[in-house]
Amino acid sequence: MKALLVLLLCTLPICAADPVEIKLWPDGAPGQMLPHSKATEDFIRTKAGKSTITDIHDPTITVYRPEKPNGTSVIVAPGGGFVFLSAIHEGSQVCEWLNTLGVTGVLLKYRTPTRDETAPHEKPVADAARAIALVREHAKEWNLDPKRVGLLGFSAGGNLLAHIACDRATKTELPDFGIMIYGGGFVDFKDPTKLKEGFTVPKDAPPMFLACAHDDGQNPAAATVLYLEYKKLGIPCEVHLFTKGGHGFGMRDNKQPINAWPQRCAEWMESMHFSLSEQQFDREIEQAEKKLQSKFSQMGLLMSEMKEKELNEIAVQIQDARRLGQTAAVARLQQRQAELTGASKQQDKDDSPMRARINEELIQLKKEKLELEARRQMFLDRQSAPKQP
Repeated sequence: MKALLVLLLCTLPICAADPVEIKLWPDGAPGQMLPHSKATEDFIRTKAGKSTITDIHDPTITVYRPEKPNGTSVIVAPGGGFVFLSAIHEGSQVCEWLNTLGVTGVLLKYRTPTRDETAPHEKPVADAARAIALVREHAKEWNLDPKRVGLLGFSAGGNLLAHIACDRATKTELPDFGIMIYGGGFVDFKDPTKLKEGFTVPKDAPPMFLACAHDDGQNPAAATVLYLEYKKLGIPCEVHLFTKGGHGFGMRDNKQPINAWPQRCAEWMESMHFSLSEQQFDREIEQAEKKLQSKFSQMGLLMSEMKEKELNEIAVQIQDARRLGQTAAVARLQQRQAELTGASKQQDKDDSPMRARINEELIQLKKEKLELEARRQMFLDRQSAPKQP
């Protein structure tokens, strides 16, 4: 019955004004949740706000679909110390912002509280991996690209991201890219310039965007250390450390430099081709055309084309002159035709090795331009497809 309910949910229309919630584990999440300790009870009583949620035993995803989806999806994991979830300013509002970029936002409500467990991140990581698999499983129905599924985590959600992307004890579903906003908890507490013992960054870690405020405890050190590990391995990574902003701001405008993180993040996604737009394709196609024209000019091929055009025009003029009986004009035009033909043959003889090389380069540039045009058309087709899975 539960499986049937999930199947029905997956066939409902999804649009920006009608987010749909889907259970991750229709037959029940694996493992047992521990009862609240006194410390967890105190944390909830003193830290939880009206917009937070806790006691999540049946985790879900909620799909927020933009009006014109570009095929990219981002699973959003709110923070909350693995005790509760700040599900609005680190959740639904983030999905709504992603929608403005054409990105499908997927709010992850992972199991919590798990703070009292030996590894608080394990159940949330399992939920995130299941969410990634579910999005890819329904990519075709939801009009998404299964190779552009990202994971965005705040605070504890950032710790979740670090563990699923890097410190993987077992094979798991990986995001295609990660976005960590004031995440931490994976560096040595006594020496935050080093990763925690046992935490490693593998060579296949996904590209990452990191943002944090300087005045946020150990988290800026964590972001820096993670960036340096990525740099060492040659994995794409971008880090932004803002002067002020504190912790837990999410999508709130607290009038601090850190509030620029969404814009920087959007720019990074576009530069990495994780988030696409028609304007971006148009710019890249224009750049490809400029490269072609530059290559033509560099090798003098444009001049050859101009000569060929002039030869064709002369041939037509000769026919007209003959028809009109203009003998002198025919002789003059034939002389010019011979000059152009001789010059072209000599140029071809002198430049033949260079022409062969440049022709190969031109073929490759034309291929790249055609691929861009094809991808642009696929992008437009995806945007105009029916908005339902």
